[in-house]
Amino acid sequence: MNDFANETIHPDIAQNIRRIKEISDGSSDVMINEFKLSGISAALLVCEGMVSTGIITDLILEPITHVQLANTTVEKLTYHLNNRLLLSLDRSEAKNYRDLFRFLNSGFAVLLIHGASYALVYGVQGYDKRSVAEPEGESNVMGAGDGFAETVRMNMSLVRRRMKTPFLKMELFPIGDKSQTDICLCYMYDRVPEKLISEIKNRIQNTKLESILSTGYLQPFLENRRGCLFDTASTTQRPDVMTAKLLEGRVGILIDGTPFALIVPKLMCESFQTMDDYCFRPYYTTFIRIVKYTAFLAAILLPALYVAISLHHPELLNRTLLLILAKAEENAPLSLTAEAIGVLLVYEIIREAGLRLPKAVGGSVSIVAGLIVGDAAVSSGLISTPMLTMTAIAVISGFVVPDLNQPVTILRIGFILAGGFMGLFGIGLLGGAVIFNACAGECFGFPATAPIAPFKKKGMRDVLTRVSFRKMQSGNFTVEDYHE
Repeated sequence: MNDFANETIHPDIAQNIRRIKEISDGSSDVMINEFKLSGISAALLVCEGMVSTGIITDLILEPITHVQLANTTVEKLTYHLNNRLLLSLDRSEAKNYRDLFRFLNSGFAVLLIHGASYALVYGVQGYDKRSVAEPEGESNVMGAGDGFAETVRMNMSLVRRRMKTPFLKMELFPIGDKSQTDICLCYMYDRVPEKLISEIKNRIQNTKLESILSTGYLQPFLENRRGCLFDTASTTQRPDVMTAKLLEGRVGILIDGTPFALIVPKLMCESFQTMDDYCFRPYYTTFIRIVKYTAFLAAILLPALYVAISLHHPELLNRTLLLILAKAEENAPLSLTAEAIGVLLVYEIIREAGLRLPKAVGGSVSIVAGLIVGDAAVSSGLISTPMLTMTAIAVISGFVVPDLNQPVTILRIGFILAGGFMGLFGIGLLGGAVIFNACAGECFGFPATAPIAPFKKKGMRDVLTRVSFRKMQSGNFTVEDYHE
């Protein structure tokens, strides 16, 4: 791609067509149609399967064949096409072969005219795309039922429908040396600091990747710290969630080809928030928030606390509970630490198998693993019932906060090892390290643990509790207030 990036389009159309065939190596989907346009040689290029036959016929082919000018010159012809004919609402020019192929492979019709040192391009896209549907990973009871699709322009329209203000700015540009993937930067230019926008653009444009196929390709370049356990750039499939973040002064990034949008910067407390929280009563939302924070702690600490107390601090248990646990573990062939880690690893294997297999088979894997394997392991004494119960509760608790599934999975095993070797002291030591790691996380100077650390009283209105909208409207608290 770099060999012809700055190679300008030659005025001779025959040489142009020959060069295009060389660059594309005669690719079968590049269709070149040569014809005479008002007595001047021209060629219309399209990429098969990327354009709409009906649109290109009505907007391009039929009007252009009726162009007949007296004493035609290249200047008169291009002026007539640009200023007298509205062949497409989405029009541009390509002055080099890099831009020409980017437009061609994006579903544009490219018009070459003999004698012109540039190509005229018209948007006539008509490729197949998935319709708008509710996202599976972010279900809500009372939220909207539409979600992002794989087409970036469709996703831009979903955001614009909810934000009709002219202060919402969308910047579309390509990145990726080979893929030339369209990236759309969305932000409220009256609320986002110019320095933040400049830094994000620099990081995106300085990526040296050949292709951008998903958010995971771009997300590491937007996160400042290495070794941070928690993400400082979030993803969402919901246009309403992204709109809410834009109103808070965040920056949204839409990537062509993926239904997930990136939002920077991210606050850790947002992992415990959903769109339903703002549809329910404040007292019920507060209760749900407390449940989520409790489930998060249980998902990480419950198996570790069971191992640590049973091995190092049995005096914390009453006599009845201690006898029950001792009886359950007396026939187990493995230590409590190995038993807990083994159960978690088996669960991860089952989850990954159910996730990657076809849906018709994935459900059967869960049933077989849960009913047959689990029951057989307990009946044979290979795994104790209390350990299986604690692990199951921890795993189910992790489902309450799916956004934190990756750090929860790793931290759960880490806390079990710490509790197994050093008891509650080890759990406390590792817990302190995790808190320090989370507090050190930041994205473009915005702390990930705000408004808890550093503490912002005004921002606490929507963290552990949620105040009513009557109180929220008293003053907007944007991400600028979190800046260090």
